[in-house]
Amino acid sequence: MDFLNPRALRWKIAALAAAACCAVAAVVGFLVHDATRERGLRVGTDRTLTRLIAAEREYDRTGRAPADIDVRSRDELPEPLARDLATFVGTETEPETGAATGAVTESGPPDTGAYATWYDADPPNWFWMWGAVAVADDRFLVVRDDMSTEVRSLQLLDRSIVKSVLAALLFVVPLAALATEPINRRLRHGARTARRIADGDLDARIGTAGRARDEVTEMASAVDDMAGALQRKLENERRFTADVAHELRTPLMGLVTAAGLLPEDDEAAGLVRDRLRALNALVEDLLEISRLDAGAERARLDPVPLGELVADVVRRTGTDTRVGAVDAEVVETDPRRVERIVVNLVTNAHRHGAAPVEVTVTGARITVRDHGPGFPADLLQRGPQRFRTGASERGRGHGLGLTVAQGQSEVLGARLTFTNAPGGGAVATLDLTPRSSAA
Repeated sequence: MDFLNPRALRWKIAALAAAACCAVAAVVGFLVHDATRERGLRVGTDRTLTRLIAAEREYDRTGRAPADIDVRSRDELPEPLARDLATFVGTETEPETGAATGAVTESGPPDTGAYATWYDADPPNWFWMWGAVAVADDRFLVVRDDMSTEVRSLQLLDRSIVKSVLAALLFVVPLAALATEPINRRLRHGARTARRIADGDLDARIGTAGRARDEVTEMASAVDDMAGALQRKLENERRFTADVAHELRTPLMGLVTAAGLLPEDDEAAGLVRDRLRALNALVEDLLEISRLDAGAERARLDPVPLGELVADVVRRTGTDTRVGAVDAEVVETDPRRVERIVVNLVTNAHRHGAAPVEVTVTGARITVRDHGPGFPADLLQRGPQRFRTGASERGRGHGLGLTVAQGQSEVLGARLTFTNAPGGGAVATLDLTPRSSAA
């Protein structure tokens, strides 16, 4: 199914939407995480300093520290606290407020009122906020506050962000895939219409559905304009072909009549009659192609024993052609058009291929094979093209025989394919099996 195709446009758009969602979530999550972490550190620092201030006041009043506060010497302090307290050496404070004046000396003990904090983190289970204040020479009040609650809250926040992003993706991806369905439907309609045009339905148009005026609408309009221009050019070509054939027919009949008055034993007269026959065949082919192009041909179906029909047709061509039948069927088809196709294929094989030429009827399939150089690559790829024989090694000609055969097979609803045999030679296969049965 196209809906499950991972390379479909809807899933590419959904993936782009998911990537954008993840990018936005990552940025927002990082900012929220960083802000929450900073807030947690500020809360821990404030809580530690509050305990230190209260402990310092009690120590000043009673000369003893509270039970939950340590009194340590400088050597007993953690190194980061000792280093921070060293920056307060010689700092003067105002008695009324205890705020530092900023006067720093080069030596001397730390003044009272100098607070230092240090966040000691050693994941996964060690998170402490340390605080210290000097209360006397080589005497420091030390507080250690547990930060696990803030850390756990931050971890819960991170997990909540991840879960929210995943939940959002479960909603955004299907929504993006469904939201692109109208565009996908318009593109699929355009692709189907383009295939119909390529298959010969020159009246097919994509059209503009709704009021959308986007790139898809521009593409549809451009394809419709191209199809219209192509249709006009092909119709002009068809009219030109039909007009030329009709205009040639009248003087050609006069030439044929005049050639019949020439002496029978005259070599020049024989050459003239031969060229007139070739010219007459060309005009008839052009007229037939113009009718096929105009879609004016209709098949008249009758039950036909295919093996007997093909044997009789090949016999009447007067060529040295081998005919074989294997389980030939009685087929509902137009015998006159089958005859036209077989005659053209056999004539083409003798004219451009090499002996032996073999015609084989198998079931409802007719195969014509020669042992010449084979069909040129251009014909195998694009099919027969009028006024092109494809390759010099296949001889010269106007190239209408295979074109007529292809057109008549389409009228019959049959399939005419061209291949080259592995051992050499061209192979043309007319399959008269009804397409519904073949499918």
